Amino acid sequence: MSASQRTVPRKPPSGLIKATNPAMRELAGRRWFPAWAQLRHRGRRTGKEYVIPVAVLVTPDTFVIGLPWGIQTNWVQNVLAAKGCTITWKGRDYDATDPQLVDRAVALGAAGGFQRAIIARVSFPGFLQLHRLARSRKAPGPPAKGTLDS
Repeated sequence: MSASQRTVPRKPPSGLIKATNPAMRELAGRRWFPAWAQLRHRGRRTGKEYVIPVAVLVTPDTFVIGLPWGIQTNWVQNVLAAKGCTITWKGRDYDATDPQLVDRAVALGAAGGFQRAIIARVSFPGFLQLHRLARSRKAPGPPAKGTLDS
């Protein structure tokens, strides 16, 4: 069976998500963890805000995100419908606009050596490219130990 004939899982395995999400949510978006970012988006129907960790490829003007579960996932559809989202990367918030589904060639152009090797070996069904605009403020961090949230 060729890579193009493989079926894409409709959603990520729940066991994998439950095992990795807590750690990835803590690490993603931190300035010392640049391969991962936090993507904030709103549900199309509910308007509820969601935050998910994503692996990012970064160029001076864009973020490119691999879509291992395909383009039909809710978060991808939410970002496309809203025409953008907010991405926290390296401790800063960015308005990410003009979402476009792109092919492997765009992702390879944005990738470094190690990332290129992964993209060449893994069959991603698609990639999402967003234009990035820096905000003037740093992303909020977790509350300091011993302080109360109000």
